Amino acid sequence: MSEKKKLSLETGKRKTAIARAVMRPGKGRIYINDQSLDHMYPEVARMKIEEPLLIAGDRSKSVDIRVSIEGGGVMAQAEAARIAIARALAGWTKGSELRKTFLAYDRVMIAGDQRVTEPKKFGGPSARRRKQKSYR
Repeated sequence: MSEKKKLSLETGKRKTAIARAVMRPGKGRIYINDQSLDHMYPEVARMKIEEPLLIAGDRSKSVDIRVSIEGGGVMAQAEAARIAIARALAGWTKGSELRKTFLAYDRVMIAGDQRVTEPKKFGGPSARRRKQKSYR
């Protein structure tokens, strides 16, 4: 029988965006929705996604990462991808050292951000705002 291939699957969520990261041994290539990370636009979102890769340093150079993202807006997708990549890298190394580094830099990288949009209620155009009344 052939040797089992090493693979790591992780997810990241932010608002309504969901990112799934698949990590395999490779040459350090990163693909977001089947496009190279270098072609990601806007640049702020790309920099957000690159944060865990910069913190991990050389450990991220020996793996290929494929991230598929759906739902949400541009920045929510970028933050969901950031969470998925950080969790995958922390799980790939099997040690607690990288995980502690991520937690010290930004806890959201591992724990996630639980804030979501408040649902709209009746009697007004948004969640809190009500229709104005005029008595005159």
